[in-house]
Amino acid sequence: MPRKLEGHIDRLTRRQSGRRTRTRTEQKRGRYIQARPVKEKTADIAFDATIRAAAPHQRSRSEQRKHVSFAILPSDLQRKVRVSRAPNLILFVVDASWSMAVAERMSATKGAILSLITDAYQRRDRVGLIVFQKDRALTVMPPTNSVHLAHRALADIPVGGKTPLSAGLNLASEVFRKETNTHPEVLPLMVLLTDGAGNVSMGDLQPQEEAHRVAERLRDQGVRSVVINMEHAAFDQGLAQGLADHLGGPCYTLHELKADHLYHAVKQELDEVSGKARPRTS
Repeated sequence: MPRKLEGHIDRLTRRQSGRRTRTRTEQKRGRYIQARPVKEKTADIAFDATIRAAAPHQRSRSEQRKHVSFAILPSDLQRKVRVSRAPNLILFVVDASWSMAVAERMSATKGAILSLITDAYQRRDRVGLIVFQKDRALTVMPPTNSVHLAHRALADIPVGGKTPLSAGLNLASEVFRKETNTHPEVLPLMVLLTDGAGNVSMGDLQPQEEAHRVAERLRDQGVRSVVINMEHAAFDQGLAQGLADHLGGPCYTLHELKADHLYHAVKQELDEVSGKARPRTS
């Protein structure tokens, strides 16, 4: 059964509907939580903090105070630090190449997606699905918060063939780029289910090297990533962990791949991000 998903900070601060994840913002909106010294930008000055910073120096600024009642120097200026709520874009990227566990993998992915979408409309989050197999990657479900569209998109997913890992990562990069251009406030999260062993390239590079380069591009885009290692422990060569290192995210090995376990892995990542404010540029 699909379960509701709530970020840790949201449960502490409110229970009504709204965006899930708290994030720092460079825009002049959001809740003012603290102040920091001005470095370059002099917009959105925190007057209370600026006055507190200048107050201890008033006696030593007697010359300036001949012309003003309260002397403030550029070194006193403090800028507001604001936080706002931001929606998440959760994109599942799944290895659908032929293996004995492909049916189990798809079943767990579908269940986790439906659980996330159940409350996505409340939190303004969106969930999407990309699969890669044979010689291509395919957007099975574009980012949505519609349970109806999700059920329809997840009904029939192609499987089998080789493992074009870099193609799957490249398509994810394109989806995130388009979404963040349209919705700059969105926080992207990729959940990658793979053993890390790509065997099809898009260009002239070796499959693993190409996949690592695309992974680094995703990391540089600011995409958070979680790798779910699909390789059996007895045959694991560390390829999934190596890929996670290039992505800059954690690598989990689920001893038993079920929708609940995958759901909780994603929930843990959302909770961790909710507990810390991420700087974002306008």
